[in-house]
Amino acid sequence: MADVNRGNRPLSPHLQVYRLPLNANLSILHRITGVAMAFAGVLIVWYFLALATGPEYFETASAVLTSWFGDIVLFLSMCALWFHFMNGIRHLIWDTGSHFGQKTVNRSAIIGLVAAAVMVVVTVIIG
Repeated sequence: MADVNRGNRPLSPHLQVYRLPLNANLSILHRITGVAMAFAGVLIVWYFLALATGPEYFETASAVLTSWFGDIVLFLSMCALWFHFMNGIRHLIWDTGSHFGQKTVNRSAIIGLVAAAVMVVVTVIIG
């Protein structure tokens, strides 16, 4: 007979009671940065189309992208680009079938985050 006393049964863990591991968070962030870079690509195409259209339209696009809002968007796009690139290298290594151990995965996640942060700083210094 079916158990009708459902009050004493344990709940399945979900995001409110379960902390996602670092690798899962980076996987989600990898997908988010991919979508964000697509929107940044649209901004870059808009900028070049404005350049090709004429000087008055280019001034509008340039004013938007060089404003404080544009600076924030471009900085976050650069952060997303470097994170996505470094995490993509991890995925390429995994595609070879190696480095799947739990310690290795966590170590590569931290190395990827540090490398992305270093590249953001280098890009800001050079740029």
